[in-house]
Amino acid sequence: MIAAWLAADRPPLTPDDDTARRWLAQELAKPEYAAARPTWFDLLSQRIAEWFGSLRVPGAGAGASGWLAVLGIVVLALLVLGAVLRFGLPRLNRRVRAAAVSGDVADARSAAELRAAADRAAAAGSWELAVIERFRALAASLAERTVVAVRPGTTAHEVAGAAASVFSAEGDALRAAADTFDAARYLGRRMGTADDARLRELDERLRRQAPVFAGAGR
Repeated sequence: MIAAWLAADRPPLTPDDDTARRWLAQELAKPEYAAARPTWFDLLSQRIAEWFGSLRVPGAGAGASGWLAVLGIVVLALLVLGAVLRFGLPRLNRRVRAAAVSGDVADARSAAELRAAADRAAAAGSWELAVIERFRALAASLAERTVVAVRPGTTAHEVAGAAASVFSAEGDALRAAADTFDAARYLGRRMGTADDARLRELDERLRRQAPVFAGAGR
């Protein structure tokens, strides 16, 4: 009688399949098992680590795969950083492009070198390039004479305006030269012999003239 009661009160020592599955599900539902379950990020990280670990360099030892995995992670991080800088900051990219365009007047070459480059372009019939190099030569010549400060970002019309303040008789010609430079460089307009000749003659006239600074002689 007592043995029958104990057998009825206790779970069977050898449960059937359904009972075993129910016990396992109840056990795994406990909070401690849920907390230990890996998250999707853990699984993804594990997959990535396994993929990098599976890479092999032909002829390399076992330790090389670890370095290869580290190198792969570094490369991946650099790619992500590059994408953020390239696509995540469009306003900054636009400012950089604008600065590069507006700085086309400034050139590291001397005025003599730029004049020679303009002559070569003219001899080859590349009038647009000849006009561009000719205006750069004019600007470089004024900078060498400390008449105008030409820095990266200085525009053609800024050069013309500054030069016109000390060569007042050439103000209209300077502004027209700046218009010609902008049309050739940015608007893609076709240029010819007359356009190059006007800039060459202006450059030569300015070289022969002495600048007259405001307040001089007072």
